Amino acid sequence: MKKNSVFAVRTSLLMLFCMMAVLLQAAAPKPALERIEPSFWWVGFKNPELQLLVHGDQISTTKPALSYPGVTLESVVSVENPNYLFLNLKLAGNTLPGKFTIQFMLNGKAVQSYTYELKAREAGSADRIGFNSSDVLYLIMPDRFANGDPSNDSNPAMADKLNRADQYGRHGGDIKGMLDHLDYVADQGYSALWLNPVLENDMPQASYHGYATTDFYRVDRRFGTNEDYRQLGIEAKKKGIKMIMDMIFNHCGTGHWWMKDLPTKDWLNAYPNIFITNHRQSVQQDPYGAQCDKDEFHDGWFVSSMPDLNQRNPFLAKYLIQNSIWWIEYVGLAGIRMDTFPYPDPEMMAEWTREVMNEYPNFNIVGEAWNTNQVQVAYWQRGKVNPDGYRSYLRSLMDFPLQDAIVKAFTEKEGWSEGINRLYDVLALDFIYPNPKDLVVFADNHDTERFFTAIHEDFSKYKMAMAYLMTIRGIPQIYYGSDILMTGRKSDGDGNLRKDFPGGWAGDKVNAFTGEGLTAQQKEAQQYLKKLVTWRKGKEVIHNGKMLHYLPKEGVYAFFRYNDKENIMVIFNNNAVEKTFNSSHYREGLKGATKGYEVITSQTIGDLTTLKIPAHSAMIIELR
Repeated sequence: MKKNSVFAVRTSLLMLFCMMAVLLQAAAPKPALERIEPSFWWVGFKNPELQLLVHGDQISTTKPALSYPGVTLESVVSVENPNYLFLNLKLAGNTLPGKFTIQFMLNGKAVQSYTYELKAREAGSADRIGFNSSDVLYLIMPDRFANGDPSNDSNPAMADKLNRADQYGRHGGDIKGMLDHLDYVADQGYSALWLNPVLENDMPQASYHGYATTDFYRVDRRFGTNEDYRQLGIEAKKKGIKMIMDMIFNHCGTGHWWMKDLPTKDWLNAYPNIFITNHRQSVQQDPYGAQCDKDEFHDGWFVSSMPDLNQRNPFLAKYLIQNSIWWIEYVGLAGIRMDTFPYPDPEMMAEWTREVMNEYPNFNIVGEAWNTNQVQVAYWQRGKVNPDGYRSYLRSLMDFPLQDAIVKAFTEKEGWSEGINRLYDVLALDFIYPNPKDLVVFADNHDTERFFTAIHEDFSKYKMAMAYLMTIRGIPQIYYGSDILMTGRKSDGDGNLRKDFPGGWAGDKVNAFTGEGLTAQQKEAQQYLKKLVTWRKGKEVIHNGKMLHYLPKEGVYAFFRYNDKENIMVIFNNNAVEKTFNSSHYREGLKGATKGYEVITSQTIGDLTTLKIPAHSAMIIELR
């Protein structure tokens, strides 16, 4: 073959190869950009680092680029799934609010872009005061409180539809319903609002409770929008009500968007060969415990419909930490209630609380450690010196030991360590806690039997328990409906504990917001609790005062709350008959006081020498 012919053939082949390459490139799917989380951020945080999770088909084949004064793209991390990238940004301290474009480059060309915004923080955001012992929390399950917008009761794109007849169905309560009734919450004296989870729960059934999150950055559309939630925070603040958000780091729902396309193989624990946690919190502190038992506790799934998140994965850990800070800043939160606090990785949970408290030093986080053993609860509180060296930064915990004691105190017969003695004994162990006044105290919540049911619907004992909650150390929490004696047995299912608040739905024959249709006893309970909550609001001696209490004698228990300015005596008679109170035994607590003002009855007491304490009653006396 001649040289010219060989050259021509080679040239033709080269051109053919080039054309094929161009055609293949044109035919190749264009990398997609489906989401970036968090979708925006703020300037002015102490921690300059910002991690962006980027998801989209074959997005890892691109090279991200950005340009904005003060913002540096420190690194781009590809993981085993080509549909994810993690961008690590650093924001200089002088970075100004504004928008910039993130371009995703392929072969030198931008194939996708995203306009990212850095917002200015609200003035005073970093100094926001979290909920504390001056507050009384009102706990609401959003789906069961009030239906303010019937148009969002069901969503065509979501499987679980409205079914008010089903105790596990969606009932239609929403953010608009809570917004419409903020005046009720404020009028009753509550200064903080804890909502059970409001984030998306796109699960096929029983999604109403909110504890199977399917999108950590989106409010469930059947409750409203992110903006609705933010507006609730704004309006609550105007009425002097702090907002507390219920969060879950231990698990998500099987309907979460990433379950179809996990970023990494270790994003979840025990997957795909799942096993259920042993639910034994004691293994965390057990000096003799086997590692396999600890692993089973932390890495096992809570239930099969809630995938267990692996917080040891650094990308997921950062994602969750940033998510909580995002919601604090976006809604103006004054607190977080963290579900199943002992279950996730303990070191990550310590780092999370440390980072949040670093950004918001006056903030508060309360952890759910459902355990009636004070030692096991105290392990998780900030300041606790633990034998294993574990250091927590968690300020508050749910006081389940005290909740258990309250139920038993008013259902047992009086005995040497039973009945009213339970209230003494549970406080006698407060030395175990680094700071008992930061504990959240309660008689019931969304997971326990309704308190009025637990005490066999004894109204006198109900009033005693409420007086106890409003005068002891800690941060009281009232469960919606307990203010009107709502009932519900645990054995009848969790949905039975979370009934609709009467008056929250059009056509309700009973309206607890107005009092229409309530029984005389329900109205009395509502007004009784309102009086105690309102009285407590202005009492620094109750919020932070010291305590002195006396061993119960024959079913009578007394304690004092005092400081340099005030002294308050609280007396309980847990007997079915009237008892005489002889003040000579209580000289240390009385500090010379001879008269007082009884808060519940609004009566002046001219002589404290002897008092007649009615059967099954409490007295709260401001000493003078």
